[in-house]
Amino acid sequence: MLLKKRIPMKYVLGKIRTELVLVTLYATSFSLFHYYYGTVSLEIPIAIPTIVGTVISLLLAFKSNQAYDRWWEARIIWGAIVNDSRTLLRQVVTFYKDADFSDDANNFKERFAKRQAAWCYSLAQSLRGRNPIKPIKSLLDDEELQFAQRYKHVPNAILMLHGKELTQATQNGKFNTFQQVEIDNTLSRLCDSMGKCERIKNTIFPTTYSMYIRFTLCLFIILLPFGVADHLGWLQIPVTALIGAAFFLIEKMAIHLQDPFESRPTDTPMTTIAENIEKNLLQMVNEFRDEYEHEIPSKPTVHRIQPLQNAYFVL
Repeated sequence: MLLKKRIPMKYVLGKIRTELVLVTLYATSFSLFHYYYGTVSLEIPIAIPTIVGTVISLLLAFKSNQAYDRWWEARIIWGAIVNDSRTLLRQVVTFYKDADFSDDANNFKERFAKRQAAWCYSLAQSLRGRNPIKPIKSLLDDEELQFAQRYKHVPNAILMLHGKELTQATQNGKFNTFQQVEIDNTLSRLCDSMGKCERIKNTIFPTTYSMYIRFTLCLFIILLPFGVADHLGWLQIPVTALIGAAFFLIEKMAIHLQDPFESRPTDTPMTTIAENIEKNLLQMVNEFRDEYEHEIPSKPTVHRIQPLQNAYFVL
C-alpha cells in the first residue's frame, strides 16, 4: 500500500503509459491528415463527443464507487481481525486458571499468541496467492507446523489448533464452560472475517462491464479530435492526450481498488497489520506475566524468638 502522501508522477503515468502513447499517436496522425488534406471535411458537432463523455463519466463514477466500497470493506474486515485477535488473547490470558503462573500457563498463553499471529500471516499470504507456510515457521512448533501442512487451507487448520487446545484446557479445568463459549465466539468471528475476505477475493467484477466501459472510452477518444480540430488546430494533440489520460487514470484506479488482495500499491496492508498484531499479542503476554511477578508479595521474614537468659521475675 502507498504510504507516502506525495505519489511520484512517474508512477502515475506509468500506469497508463501504453494508453497515453496510443492516444498521442492517434491525435498526431489525425492532425497530420487534417493538415495535408484540409479540403476533406472532418468536423462533427462537439455535442457528440460531449454526450459520449458524459456517459463515460457516469459509468466511471459508478465503477469507482463500487471499487472503493470493496477496498474499504476489506480494510474494515482487517480492522475487525485486529480487534478480535486482541480480544482472543485477552480472554485466554485473563480466563486461564493458574494461581502460581507456572511455566505451563506461560507457555500456553505464549503459544496461543504466536499461533494467532501465524493465523494472520497465513491468511494474508493465502489471499495473495502465496505460500502460507513460509512466514509462520518460526511461530509454530514442529507438531503444529506438521498439522498445518497437511491442510490445503492453512488458516483454517490454525483455527482448528486453537479449538483443540481450548477444548483440552477446558477438560483440564483451566477454563470453565462459560469461558470456553466466549473464547469460541471470538474464534467464530475470526472465521467469519476469513470468509468475508475470501468472498471479496473470489468475487470479480463482470468482465463485460469493464469491456463496455473500455469500448465507450475508446469511442470517446476517437470522436474527440473530430469535434475540436477546427477550433484548436495543433493544440488538439495535447488536449486529446490530457483528457484521455484523465479518463484512463480513473479507470485504472477503479481496476486496482476493486481487487484489494493482489499485491499492488493499493493493496490492503495485511502484512503490516499482521506484524502489529504479533507485537501486540506478545506484549500482552509478557506484560501480564511481568506485572504478576512484580505484584507477588515477598515472603515475610521469620524472626525467631531467642530464649531469655539471666531473667529474674519478681512475684
